Amino acid sequence: MSANRRTFLKTTAAGVASITAASSGVTAHADAREEASRAEDHGFEPPRNMTLLNLRTADGPRLGVKVSKGILDVAAAAALYKLPAPVDTDDLLQHGKGGMLAKVVAAAADGPERLFLSESAVQHAPLVTRPEKIIMMGFNYRRHAAETNTPIPTNPTLFNKFNNALNHHGGTIALPTAVAKQFDYEIELVMVFGRECRNVSEADALNYVAGYCTGNDFSARDMQYLTSQFMIGKTFDGFAPLGPHLVTSDLVGDPNNLRLECRVNGEQRQDWNTNDMIFNCRQMISFASRMMTIKPGDIFYTGTPHGVVFGKPKGEQVWLKPGDKVACSVEKLGELAFSLT
Repeated sequence: MSANRRTFLKTTAAGVASITAASSGVTAHADAREEASRAEDHGFEPPRNMTLLNLRTADGPRLGVKVSKGILDVAAAAALYKLPAPVDTDDLLQHGKGGMLAKVVAAAADGPERLFLSESAVQHAPLVTRPEKIIMMGFNYRRHAAETNTPIPTNPTLFNKFNNALNHHGGTIALPTAVAKQFDYEIELVMVFGRECRNVSEADALNYVAGYCTGNDFSARDMQYLTSQFMIGKTFDGFAPLGPHLVTSDLVGDPNNLRLECRVNGEQRQDWNTNDMIFNCRQMISFASRMMTIKPGDIFYTGTPHGVVFGKPKGEQVWLKPGDKVACSVEKLGELAFSLT
C-alpha cells in the first residue's frame, strides 16, 4: 500500500472517530427520548410520586404504598376494586406496571380502613428480591479514599453482590464468624432502575432511575482483602440490607445532595453528604451502561463516605460483633435498621 493511501485511511478514520465522539452525546439524548416514548406507547411505565415497600408475608413479598392513611395493602385494594395490580416491587419495576399501580392507589384513596396498615405493625421484606444485577461502587467519596489510603480512582470502581445478600429493614445478619472476623458497616445511597439502560449519556442517566433507597454495603474486611477481588468479603448471606422505603425519583430530586448517617448501638459513626461523591450518580450510570445493559429492577449501590471501622488506625479498629444494632439513613428515604447475630 502506498504512503499516500495509508495517510488517507488514517486521516479518514480519525475524522470519523472525531465526528462519532462529537455526536455521541446528541445520539444518546435522542435514543433515550425515543426509547422512553416507545415504552410509554407500549404501556411500560415506572412508578411516580410514590413511597413503596414490600410487605413480608407467608406467601412471599407483597407490595405496599405509603400514603397519608398508612401503608396501603395493594393486593387487598386490587381485590376489593377488581383491578389488576403488581404483586411486589420486582413485578412493578420489571414489567413497567406503574400506571396500573397508580389506578389502584387512586381507587383506594377513600377506601375502608382495613386496606391500610400501621407501618409500625408492618413486617418488611427486601425492597427488591429478584434483580438481575446488584452493582456496587467502591471508593466513591474523597475522604473515604483518604482514610483507607486509596488513590483517587480515575474510573468508577465496580464490583458486585448476589441476590443471596439481599436483606430487609428490621432484619438480622448472621455473622459468618467461622471464616471472618472483621465486620464493618457502610451506609450508601442505592439507585433502583425503572427502564432498560444501555449506552446512555450523563445528561439522560437519571431518567432511567425509578427511585432511591437506603442501603448498607455490609462487609467482612478480612475476606474482602484476602484476594485482589472484593466480592467474597461482600456477598455473604444478608450482607445487602435495603429499606425501609423505595422512594420514586420525582420525590427525591437531586440524588447528589442528600445527607447520609450511620449509627452503631446508638453511636454516630458516619455523617456526610452525597455531594462529596467522586463520581456522581449520572457519571456512574453512564459509565456502567457502556459495560452492560442495566435492566428494570436492577440496583446500584453508590459508595460509602468516611467513618468506617476499616478507615481507623489499626489500634482503634473495633469490629462489629453479634448483638450489635446498626441504623442508617439517607435524607428523604428513611432509616434502615438491622441487628447482628
